[in-house]
Amino acid sequence: MLLLGLTGSIATGKSTVSSILSSPPYSLPIIDADILARRVVEPGTPGYKAILSHFQSTTPDLLLPFPDDPSYDRSKGAPLNRPALGRRVFGDSEERKKDRGVLNGIVHPAVRREMYKALLGAYLRGYWAVVLDVPLLFESGLDILCGTVMVVAVKDPAIQMKRLMERDPHLSAEDAENRVKSQGDVREKALRCEERRKGKGVVVWNDGDKAALKAELERLMRDVSRNSPRWWAWLLLLCPPLAGLAGIWNYWRNWVINRRWREGELKAKAKL
Repeated sequence: MLLLGLTGSIATGKSTVSSILSSPPYSLPIIDADILARRVVEPGTPGYKAILSHFQSTTPDLLLPFPDDPSYDRSKGAPLNRPALGRRVFGDSEERKKDRGVLNGIVHPAVRREMYKALLGAYLRGYWAVVLDVPLLFESGLDILCGTVMVVAVKDPAIQMKRLMERDPHLSAEDAENRVKSQGDVREKALRCEERRKGKGVVVWNDGDKAALKAELERLMRDVSRNSPRWWAWLLLLCPPLAGLAGIWNYWRNWVINRRWREGELKAKAKL
């Protein structure tokens, strides 16, 4: 089974690509890290309690009022005020970086556990590929598990800001800029993805409309399918030891690629 890592940055069109891949003719299962991240901090979960323990004393508006819904279980606690939590952790100051690290330390391990469960389920159901939709795929190190990495990017930063402001009109220009910066430069992610080459790393440039995006995605998915055919997925399902060996090989190959990328970054910084 091919693990297709899908990433990008906020407002580049990653969610649109995910939606297209989940629909015919692809019909791929999607493991969405954002959805899992919401699930693991729902009221009553260990993640929810950990967030309250760290942030509530210094973030007065961390919780929303209880919903006007008789079926809502108030014993688990009030819903999180996600925009307030976002303002607390997004930004470049040392304090916000530290708070973001705390939040990631709460959410990421729980999300990974849910991901592995979903991956096992997709493998047992015989899918030829599954999409791992993670905004911070490289930053979290999950790219090392992926047979192919797909980055959705834009060449013009102004397009990204415009889309974000249109999508989330409640954000100020400063808030929007902080959210874009918190996920890194998407063009750098595109360069890193292209390091994989030979169908193992593909970049979906999305500066145009949805029709252009679909055409570009169709072209790229033909290459992905050619490099990871369905018969190979079935062979791995029917022969688990071979699947294990293929996973080890893929992990080692990605480790080498990532080490080469880090070395290149260090050399580039040394020249400055």
